Amino acid sequence: MQLVNGLHFKNIRGDLFGGITAAVVALPLALAFGVSSGAGAIAGLYGAIIVGFFAALFGGTPSQISGPTGPMTVVIATVFSGLATNSENGVAMAFTVIMLGGVFQILFGVMRLGKYITLMPYTVISGFMSGIGLIIIVIEVGPFLGHPASANVVESIGQFAYFFTHTNVAAAALGILTLAIVFGSPARLTRFIPSPLLALIVGTLVAVYFFPDSDLPLIGDIPSGLPNLQLPTFNITELRSILGYGLMLAVLGSIDSLLTSLVADNITRTSHDSDRELIGQGIGNLIAGLFGGLPGAGATMRTVINVKTGGKTPISGMVHALVLLIIVLKAGGLTENIPHAVLAGILIKVGIDIIDWSFLKRVHQISLKATGLMYIVVFLTVFVDLITAVAVGIFFANLLTIKNLSDIQSQRVKAIVNPEDDIDLSIGEKHILKQAQGRIVLFSLGGPMSFGAAKTISQRMGIVSKYDVLILDLTDVPLLGVTASLAIENIIKDACDQNRQVYLVGATGKVQERLQKMKLLRLLPPERRFNERLFALQEAIAYIESSNNTSNIVKEIKKTDKQKSSTN
Repeated sequence: MQLVNGLHFKNIRGDLFGGITAAVVALPLALAFGVSSGAGAIAGLYGAIIVGFFAALFGGTPSQISGPTGPMTVVIATVFSGLATNSENGVAMAFTVIMLGGVFQILFGVMRLGKYITLMPYTVISGFMSGIGLIIIVIEVGPFLGHPASANVVESIGQFAYFFTHTNVAAAALGILTLAIVFGSPARLTRFIPSPLLALIVGTLVAVYFFPDSDLPLIGDIPSGLPNLQLPTFNITELRSILGYGLMLAVLGSIDSLLTSLVADNITRTSHDSDRELIGQGIGNLIAGLFGGLPGAGATMRTVINVKTGGKTPISGMVHALVLLIIVLKAGGLTENIPHAVLAGILIKVGIDIIDWSFLKRVHQISLKATGLMYIVVFLTVFVDLITAVAVGIFFANLLTIKNLSDIQSQRVKAIVNPEDDIDLSIGEKHILKQAQGRIVLFSLGGPMSFGAAKTISQRMGIVSKYDVLILDLTDVPLLGVTASLAIENIIKDACDQNRQVYLVGATGKVQERLQKMKLLRLLPPERRFNERLFALQEAIAYIESSNNTSNIVKEIKKTDKQKSSTN
């Protein structure tokens, strides 16, 4: 197993260019996410450096660039606003949450849960991503208009009237200028300088030279040099919140990273190692929390830019982190005059990009239920929290899926009596059913039989008493659930109690194993079990003919006895 996944030096030039370009794109976003989180711009830079480096070093997606992202920032902003204001050691506990999130991610990877984490309906993914986009937009309205930011969505919405009636004109002008640049920069220009960085430079220069005395909220001085160690801090009264937020960060970061890994796979035509990626992201977040950095995840835009400019191996991700480290160590003073309104404009663009506009336009035409589910997830994401939104979304999505699958499974449960009941019968099978004159019922199941089909199977129990022979055909059943197995057991027992002849057909592989474990095969001796339906039908018709002969003999005996008694 390779120590660093996908590492080689054959693409060193492309990796250097990719890493440098990704760092240029990451710089304004890291600053903006740091300010928005409440932890400060330097925390965003530390997060981009540490998570970017260690996720590349230990992760499972060679071309992926990691760092603070919109979804992760939304959660950590809630953590800082909650813990930092309600507890004496709130800031230390907030960074402890980041460390815990990293530990949980490492556990997810060790337990090989990577392949399961992204197994969720697209309606849920789309809903919570769009909800996150809305949260970013809402909480950035205040800074965009020159007011302090709030991580609380409801609080921000409640202050909209005040924001708009007490707007800082200079801040609003810079915010509008920023939006104009990030949305309107020509493609030829953005090839050389990414639009967020261009907006950051232009907006800062305009603020310095045109609004020197306008009381604009600025980033101000940020520490230069290496970060201080943040030791884990726990408080029994806040333990439940710390664990909950840590799990929330881990789940969201894992989903965010693995979705970006899928994007990277599609572009590079490679395949990532999801469990290894979770371990790498977890290590990055654990160390980021330990040194006062924001949590991060795989960043889609930065990853795409990295690949497009030549990055293919983990070297590009590490170069991206080292470039940001040089900026922090040598050029930290250049960021002190950056206005919050410019960063807010950049983040509003990020929020708009996160909203799944493509799916929003089509979902109404796809399914009314999917539409309702997606909007429920959006609402819960914005006004409750992400974990609740995802949990509720997955729950209802699974209910709808189970209902649809149950309907399909129920259609594959058939009781065949007449030859015309099913077109899949062979000529010989149809002949036997015709010969039986309605005394044989062929109970045919098809497809995976889960608990969704058990109700339909149980509803057919009443038919057993109407026929002399029950043939249970499981030939087309690849999987048999416990509940469906119990339903089959009941129908067999009911038939046996009524002295009906029962034959079993096609129970092989996993179905046979399930029936053996349920001890269902004990109800039927080997001579009543067949691999092919025709053999069971032949045995059934032989049994019926034998029963007819026996019945005729009995009738003759009774008739003879009656004649003898009348003669005497």
